[in-house]
Amino acid sequence: MNISRRIARIHTAARQVSKALAYRTRSGLIAAAVEQGTLIRTGDLLDRLGADLKDGQRSWYGRHTAKAYRAAHLGADAVKVWAQHRTTGKWIHVHVYAPTDPALYTALTTYKATRHLSQADFTEVA
Repeated sequence: MNISRRIARIHTAARQVSKALAYRTRSGLIAAAVEQGTLIRTGDLLDRLGADLKDGQRSWYGRHTAKAYRAAHLGADAVKVWAQHRTTGKWIHVHVYAPTDPALYTALTTYKATRHLSQADFTEVA
């Protein structure tokens, strides 16, 4: 069976179950890696560092991280996963990174709202 048929079957099955299970099915192994902590969302890192940022600022930090990742990987995007938004509960498609990915820490220094978090005291926590 080719890959497009397999994906079509997964999507067909996902449409017939609850929304949470559908998004979990679509994300598959990536969602499992996020739950285990081998991949993290940008918000997960900010939570670990104790950053108290509004959703709009967290979104800009994510954009800075994506830009740094693309610069380091010849224009390629990071892996995406479906996740529930932390305040609205809506399902959104977000990039995930390895916890030690340099793009996460480059973005801390390039985004002015998180620049203070890149100091040694904070990054030791992560």
